[in-house]
Amino acid sequence: MTDRVIIEGLSVARVLYDFINREVLPGTGVPEAGFWTRLDRIVHDLAPENRALLAKRDALQAQIDEWHRARKGKPFDLAAYRAFLGAIGYLVHLCCDYRVDTENVDDEIARIAGPQLVVPMTNARYALNAANARWGSLYDALYGTDAISETGGATRGGSYNPVRGNKVVQWTKRFLDEIAPLASGSHAQVRGYAVQEGRLAVSFESMEATWLESVVQLIGLGGSGKLVGLAEAALERPPSP
Repeated sequence: MTDRVIIEGLSVARVLYDFINREVLPGTGVPEAGFWTRLDRIVHDLAPENRALLAKRDALQAQIDEWHRARKGKPFDLAAYRAFLGAIGYLVHLCCDYRVDTENVDDEIARIAGPQLVVPMTNARYALNAANARWGSLYDALYGTDAISETGGATRGGSYNPVRGNKVVQWTKRFLDEIAPLASGSHAQVRGYAVQEGRLAVSFESMEATWLESVVQLIGLGGSGKLVGLAEAALERPPSP
C-alpha cells in the first residue's frame, strides 16, 4: 500500500506530499498550511460537479454505443449521425462568436507537438500501455478496448490473458490481410518479415516466400531497422504482459 498523509480532508500519497512541501512550495511564498487548506477546499467543492460530469459522459457514451450497435452492417449516414449527436446534447450550436486566449503556457503544452503522458508512475503497466498508445501499437489498443470480445475467457482485467492475446493476434492478422494483402498466402501464416531489394519480403514455414500485393505500401525503414508503413504497429509484438 502507498504510504499516505492525512492533511485537512485529503489523503495524500507521502511521495506527493513531500514533493510539494520540499520542492514545489519553497521560494513561491505559499505556506504549506495555506496550500493544503486551499487544495482541500477546491477538491471538495469540485468533486460533486466532477462526478456529475463523469456520469453524463458515461450516459452519452452508452447512447452513442447503442446507436452504432443498432446500425451494425448498414451504410454510415453522416447526416443522421450528426442529428442524433445533437439530439442527445453531444453536439450543440454555437451561441455567439467568442475568442479564448491563454498566457504563460509552457511551450511543451502550447507549441511543441508530442504525447501528453499523464498516468500514475507507480503503476508500470499503466505507464507502458499509455506509452504504447502514443506509439500507435495496434495490439495494445485492441487488447485494452472492447473492440475484442471478452467471451470465451478473453477477459481484460488483471494480468496478461493469453486467450485474449490470441484473439488480438488473430484479429490483427485478418486486418492486415484486408489493408495490406500479400501476393499469396495470409499474414496469419507468416514466419517473418524482412526488406529485400527495397521490397517487403514475407517468409512462411511451408510455402514459398512472397511480397506485398501492392509493393508501394512499404515506405521504408526507420533508423533502428524498424519497418515503417504496413500497419507497422500491428507487426511490433504481442500485447504487453
